[in-house]
Formats: sequence, C-alpha cells, structure tokens
Amino acid sequence: MLKGIDALLTPPMLAALAEMGHGDELAIVDANFPATTNARLLIHAGGLASPAVARAVLSLLPLDQFVSAPASVMTPPEGRPPIIGEFQAALDAAAGHAVTIEDLDRFVFYRRAAESFAIILTGETRRWGNLLLRKGVINL
Repeated sequence: MLKGIDALLTPPMLAALAEMGHGDELAIVDANFPATTNARLLIHAGGLASPAVARAVLSLLPLDQFVSAPASVMTPPEGRPPIIGEFQAALDAAAGHAVTIEDLDRFVFYRRAAESFAIILTGETRRWGNLLLRKGVINL
C-alpha cells in the first residue's frame, strides 16, 4: 500500500499510467470487450466496475487539454446508457469542470482501443461500460 494512492490501482496499472506519454490513450473496458484480442498491453481488473476504475485512474491521470474531447465512449445507436453518466461524473469531478466526451460507434471504439497504450479489462457486467482517456501533461 502507498499513501495517497487509490487502493484499486494495481502495480501494473500504476506502471502503465507512469509510462504513458502526452496524447497516449488508455482504454477501460467492460467484461464483454474483446480485450485479449485487441490489447497491446492488457491489465486485468476483474471484479471491479468500470466507473470505479475510471475514478481511480483519474485520481492520477491528467487529461489532455489540447483536444476538444479527452474522453470517448462506445455509444449504442439508441443513445447514451446510464453508465456513461457515471463516467461523466467521474471525469467532471477529477477535472473540476465539465469534460467533453466523444461518442464513438462500436467498431471505431474497437479500433481506437486496439491502438491505445493499454487496455484495462474490468469486471463490469453492464453493457457499454467502455471508456477511452487521452493523457495530458502536468504543469509544474
């Protein structure tokens, strides 16, 4: 255990977050997502809900401020399901302001996740529990 670090953040998650550079993307995906097929780096977070993992990740990960939407979600044709509202709340709380989330078609999301730095495979059982985050920079 480390002081000030969310207990949900495992050593592989911490390493991936530290190794990511500005503009790299991280995918947090639900249990139905074909993560093993698509991941360059796969990190398991079985049993954890996607929004909980997102909150933990966002406690350390700066969001990219040089793009209009530093977060993206896989959205069904019928519109945003409730889980995306949980992602929005986590993003807004971490950033301290409203964060724009880009809606992506399933196959566009798959492609972007496959190109991401890492995929965190959660135990989320709700459909559409998938989020892409673009890493920003820290101004010291």
